[in-house]
Amino acid sequence: MSWDSAAVEMDGGSGGGDWFWHREVSDGLYLIRERFFEAGKRANMWLVQGSQRDLVVDGGLGLSSLPAFLRARGLVGAKPLLAVATHVHFDHSGGLHHFERVAVHRAEAGALMRGDNYEAVTWLSDAEISRAPRAGWKADTYRVKAVQPSRVLDEGDVINLGNRQLTVLHMPGHSRGCICLHDQENHILFSGDVVYNGAMIDWLPYSNVSDYIQTCNRLMTLVNNNLVKKVLPGHFESFDGERLYNLASSYVANAGVCHKISSFAVRGIASVVLWFKNSRRQVVR
Repeated sequence: MSWDSAAVEMDGGSGGGDWFWHREVSDGLYLIRERFFEAGKRANMWLVQGSQRDLVVDGGLGLSSLPAFLRARGLVGAKPLLAVATHVHFDHSGGLHHFERVAVHRAEAGALMRGDNYEAVTWLSDAEISRAPRAGWKADTYRVKAVQPSRVLDEGDVINLGNRQLTVLHMPGHSRGCICLHDQENHILFSGDVVYNGAMIDWLPYSNVSDYIQTCNRLMTLVNNNLVKKVLPGHFESFDGERLYNLASSYVANAGVCHKISSFAVRGIASVVLWFKNSRRQVVR
């Protein structure tokens, strides 16, 4: 039986805490999602309970407090709680301001500290939110807030939870500061948006096809060396090492000259539109 089919599903309960949905994946590991954000776009957040400290992988939009939800459900308590951003895109970093301790890769630390909504590719519409977090809320007012990270991460850093150690793997391509977290002992990879069970996005302002090819080659090496058997991604459902290899190898096989040209063209258009949208949002505010 897979982790997904064996999991226990729970809603967020009553009151303001029902913004989140969570599911126990295995002992000490929980999947969390935002219930009222469009299903095809909502990010996965992961709670890893350690013997000495707890870890949240990604923070969601931030329209409701994830730490408050976790405390109310008894999922975190007196132990230190660290939130790690796999990258600073808005659907993963918008909720980081709710946490006391935040970690991000060095390449995107400046963007997080500035509250740079261009680099965060902030693009949220009213239609994507099926229930507003509060009366009068409009997507035009949404911004990723500036956060001062308590820890800046580099390749090879280890996040020690006591009984679990997660190694930081810098995997650029989707964005310049994308990371995976590798639980080598349990053969688990928290992959963020580096890879999930869908098309890899390489046409955003700080995406880079050449970097993505190197990242995918590295992912295939992890599988070949039997270091990853389970992938817990930033979107959609989890999958195994074989699927990871197939996704990575497919990207490499198709990332030729034509793909690079088309990605470059789309990135230019997306960059202009994002700049205009976020400049307008500043004026609205």
